[in-house]
Amino acid sequence: MSGSSTQSIVYDAPKRRHPALSFVIQQPLGAAGLVVIVIMLFASIFAKYVAPYDPVVIDFESMLSPPSWEHWLGTDAFGRDVYSRIIYGARTALLVGFLSSFAGSTLGAVIGVISAYFGGRIDMVIQRFMDVLLSFPIIVLALTVVAVLGKYLVGGLDVNLVFAIAIPMVPKVARVVRASALAIRELPYIDAARAAGFSHTRIIFRHIVPNVVAPYLIMLTAFMAQAILLEASLSFLGLGVTEPTAAWGLMLSGSSAEFYREAPWMIIFPGLAISLAVFAFNLFGDSLRDWLDPKIKL
Repeated sequence: MSGSSTQSIVYDAPKRRHPALSFVIQQPLGAAGLVVIVIMLFASIFAKYVAPYDPVVIDFESMLSPPSWEHWLGTDAFGRDVYSRIIYGARTALLVGFLSSFAGSTLGAVIGVISAYFGGRIDMVIQRFMDVLLSFPIIVLALTVVAVLGKYLVGGLDVNLVFAIAIPMVPKVARVVRASALAIRELPYIDAARAAGFSHTRIIFRHIVPNVVAPYLIMLTAFMAQAILLEASLSFLGLGVTEPTAAWGLMLSGSSAEFYREAPWMIIFPGLAISLAVFAFNLFGDSLRDWLDPKIKL
């Protein structure tokens, strides 16, 4: 009796790459922007050890010294080391930028989800208010909020400055999140959840919020660049961070404008720091959007 032997063929499933490695491979420019952001974050956290000088100590003997081995990026009109102030200025830019972007994006996401889910008159009122905010240029709206609220320091941080930068972001994030939430609201499982008697809170947090996380993260990252630029602009105009705090926008104002011919490094290097930070966050934000977009992946 002849027996037949069966051979089982096992196909190895392709190994899935780690999300971080997948992002680096698919979005090399975004990865480069992320490297710059990580370096900035490291420098700001460990500024005490990275910066060679105290950023607020005045040294009149070193006033307007050009870049040298002693002062890599030169000194300002008060003899303060420009390199050290740029390092500490990264801390100000990232802290104000993150808090402003987080506050504005989170509030905008909440408003967008509520507007899309409840619809009707609530949606109409919210959207008309968003239209009013969108009618103002971003810098004008930020200037208005700062001028009206003034300064309110908590732990050395101007809370009103964070609020002023966050407000112009709210309507844009609300519009994007609302568009995503409207599409999700019409899906069958949302109707099934309503028919099952689930509360509005449960439907929103369990079914809608998880599906709008991707656009929320994209907007949060993208608005970091805008927040850094707004903070620098307001500080340059004297409505943001004040002396002697190290801030990039503040380094471009005051004596820097007076000595731009004798000491151009006082303007060049802070300007390069702002440009590099904004460029890095824009690169990372755009790449993150492309990476999270399923249509582009397909």
